[in-house]
Formats: sequence, C-alpha cells, structure tokens
Amino acid sequence: MKRRSYAAVGLALALSVIPAAATADASDFGHGARAPFTLAVYGDAPYGTSPTDTSEFDATPAFIANVNADPDVSSVIHVGDIHSGKQYCTAAYDRSVAALWKTFADPLVYTPGDNEWADCHKVAEGGGTYNPATGQIDPVLDPATGQPVDHASGNPVANLDLVRQSFFPKPGHTLGSGTLRVLSQAQVPDRAHPEDARYVENVLWVKNGTLFVTVDVPGGSNNDADPWYGAPTASQEQLDEAAHRTAADLRWLDTAFALAKVGGVSSVVITTQADMWDVDGKTAAHVANYEPIVSSLAKHTTAFGKPVLLLVGDSHVYRSDNPLAQGAPCTGDADICAYDAWNSHPSYDVANFHRIVVHGSTTPLEWLKLTVTPGAHNQTAATSFGPFTWSRVTES
Repeated sequence: MKRRSYAAVGLALALSVIPAAATADASDFGHGARAPFTLAVYGDAPYGTSPTDTSEFDATPAFIANVNADPDVSSVIHVGDIHSGKQYCTAAYDRSVAALWKTFADPLVYTPGDNEWADCHKVAEGGGTYNPATGQIDPVLDPATGQPVDHASGNPVANLDLVRQSFFPKPGHTLGSGTLRVLSQAQVPDRAHPEDARYVENVLWVKNGTLFVTVDVPGGSNNDADPWYGAPTASQEQLDEAAHRTAADLRWLDTAFALAKVGGVSSVVITTQADMWDVDGKTAAHVANYEPIVSSLAKHTTAFGKPVLLLVGDSHVYRSDNPLAQGAPCTGDADICAYDAWNSHPSYDVANFHRIVVHGSTTPLEWLKLTVTPGAHNQTAATSFGPFTWSRVTES
C-alpha cells in the first residue's frame, strides 16, 4: 500500500509540474494548441577515427548553423554518443561539446550514449585492461604525464556522473537556447525508490498533445553483457549499475505513459540511445538484457492504443520500421533491412509502434527533420506514421 501511495504522490506532482515546467504553454497539456511543430533529431556525432581526429567536431559549428537556419525547427534532440568508440572520455571533451551546443538557437534535449560513459572502460576509449596476474586494472596512460588518459581511468559510473555534471547541472533545464522546460526524474520523488533521484538525464515534456520522454538506455548490451576492462566476469559495481538504472528506466516509462493516459495525450515519442534490436554481429543473447525495456514498451504501447514513435541512434545507419511487428516493412540500407530485427525480441505484435534509427557517425553530418501534425493520421510509410512525418537533411 505504501509503495502504491508513493507512486500516486509522484504522479500527482508530475501532473502539477508539467503544465508549468514541461511546455511552453500551460494549456498544451491535454488541451490547447494543436499546431504542427518540427524538431531536429541527430546523434552519434561528432565522431572521430582516433583520439586526435577532430574533423567532425570542427564541422559541427557549420552543422549547427544549418539547423539554426531552418525556421521550422523549434527544438533539437540528440540521441546520444558524443564521440566514437576510438576517442577518450575526458572532462575537457565533454565540456567542449556542451559549449558547442550552447550555439543552438533552439532548446536541445540529450540522452547519454554508451561511448561517453558505459564504454569508457575499453582500451580504445582510453580505459584500461584487466591484469589477470594482479587482479587489477592497468589503465591507459598518457606517455607525456604518466597519468590515466580517461576520467577516473574510464570507470563507467564515474563517467556517467561526469556526463550529468557537464550536461544536466540543473534538473528540469535543457541545453542549447530557448525556453523549453522539461520534467526530470530527479524532480519526481519516490520514497520507495529514492535512488531514482540520481537519474536527472531521464526527462519528459509535452508539446501540442504529444508527450516526449527520454530514457537512459546505452547501446551495446545495456552495460551488463560485456565485463568492464575485459575482466573474466562483471563486477558487482557493473551489475548494480545496470540493475538500478534499468529499474529506474522502467518506472520512468510507467510514469510517462500514466501521464499520457490521464493527460489526454494523442501520441508519445520515446528517445533512447540504444538500438535494442541490433545484435551488431553477435547472437540475440547479446541484446537479451534489453528485454525488460522492450517488454515495457510493448505493454505500454498496446495499452495506450495511439501512435508511439521510438527515436534511437547506436547502430548508426538510418532505418525506419516497426521491430515489434513481425514482417513489418523496413526503409533504409538494404543490408540492414535484410536482417529481421523482430527475431531479437520475439513474441510481440504491436501495430501502433514505429522506430527510426537516426543516421550518424559519418560525414556530411545528417539530421532528421521530424514534424508532428496533431490529429493527422498518416499511413505508415517510408517517411510517415500517424501524426509524424520526416525527412533526412545533410549539411549543405
């Protein structure tokens, strides 16, 4: 009974906060404006081929100017991975990206990717290697200083904390410019789960009847299939991180869909970094740790009964399909579409769901121009689904 009452208190608070903090107009929540609006979505950028490759980073100001020049765009979403798996995890780099994002003319909402925290332990990212002789980690050292090149020698938990300090210093506030206010999971108290207050990166907001929610789900294997530093088994710290974050993510999805139900929302957009159906050359077992999230998405989308759009990065190559419906058509790279993603997480058949993998990691930099037209019922096609239509835009 106590747990249920605490959840009810959190939901009530969220309802009271969202109209003031998560929309530009308080009347947007469940009522009010129904004008079309447009977002720019991108991710897996800027990437480099080595720790010293800054070519994409150097191209980002022109890319941001390209987005700023589009008068339709009112907000920006970054789906995670602010550097490649061949670049180091440092406080200086995180600050440099945060500084770049301040030049966006519109608000930017960001969900962390695996490369900036969950994979920082890897040697290619400047982490280290498990030494079986000592049972310790041998960090990658800067030859000039003899010090570890990565923040906290690549420890993923410490690097996630660094990401939070760099990009989420104030709960409920976005990056870039503008006035968009969001509701953070850190702002919704849950006495049964006080640890949820740490997940400041999980946010939601409502715009013209569409609820947007970000969920911290990193690519790869949800941070719990590949032992850190190449150790023989996953450490307790790693297991705890994945278990606690996944549980918080599930509660955040519960909150988002509960709000969608009581608030008269007509569609939901979910953003995660992980492409949870991408096995990346491995077996389906490699993505099994995403199953709780996938199951939650399927359950909530079915109960909601209205269009639910999932925006992800991670696998880098543009794709548009419904991985929760067996045999659904796929638009994108032929080789990518040839793989039946439905087999990664079988036993679902959810018609009112759609996924877009945002293209990333390559030049010229690309963004997705996503327009939401409240009340529209577009056919599910290569560039449309329910109230959503989109096109791919490259830097000119």
